[in-house]
Amino acid sequence: MKAEAAPVLDPLWQGVLAPERLAAGHGATCELAAALESVREARHFTRTTLQRWDLSMLLDSMELVASELVTNALRYAVPAGTPGAPVRLSLVRWTSRVVCAVRDPSGVAPITKDPDFVAETGRGLHLVDSFSENWGWHPLSGTGKVVWALFLVAPGGQRR
Repeated sequence: MKAEAAPVLDPLWQGVLAPERLAAGHGATCELAAALESVREARHFTRTTLQRWDLSMLLDSMELVASELVTNALRYAVPAGTPGAPVRLSLVRWTSRVVCAVRDPSGVAPITKDPDFVAETGRGLHLVDSFSENWGWHPLSGTGKVVWALFLVAPGGQRR
């Protein structure tokens, strides 16, 4: 992890991103069911949140990353048909950074597979790495983990 990101991401290490900790206007959370339709919902939530924050320069990259992180959570961390909303997508905005974080009930680390350009799956974390400034994961106390991706925004709203 880049040293400049560590202080900003400290709340993630605390197992935070709970709705009560997200300041009004600087964070948004969407709870998602264990269903494939949730990936579409995650993209829509990301798009509308970034538009509300006037960060349209991040739309394409963050929509793709949110989609990949939610897909991974649904595919590998949540048993099919799990009741309720076991996955939480959170977007948190700081002055020059936006974090896209997906919380799921599994404590198992995400695994970056060797790229196989013929396979239909297995490239999601490579895309996350390519489109974000940095990404990682952290186990939560109790149960679960959060997988996050960091995006930098330059003053004036331009992407760095």
